[in-house]
Amino acid sequence: MDPDWDTVARLTERLDRHSRHDGDMRRVLQILKIGEEAGEAAEAVIGAMGQNPRKGFSHTWADVQAEVCDVIITAMVALQRLTPDARTAFAEHLDRVAKRDLTEDEGSGR
Repeated sequence: MDPDWDTVARLTERLDRHSRHDGDMRRVLQILKIGEEAGEAAEAVIGAMGQNPRKGFSHTWADVQAEVCDVIITAMVALQRLTPDARTAFAEHLDRVAKRDLTEDEGSGR
């Protein structure tokens, strides 16, 4: 199933309506939000592995999965804010990465 870019566009529009900032600042803050969400994913991994002696096993791998999804959604919104055709930009970039990173391994039978 492909990402639902129409939903991402709607989320972006909703966030834009509630933002106190415009243009470049809105884009910068969205990129920073990716880092915040990635930190929450890292915190969930630490909790799922019980690596914080004060908190113990504070998260599950389902929590990690949800946090990673939040990272992806946040990044999709960031891309939507960077280009009006985020769907095409992502598809083209994924295609370039696949051609660069998959062709060699698949051709060698690995």
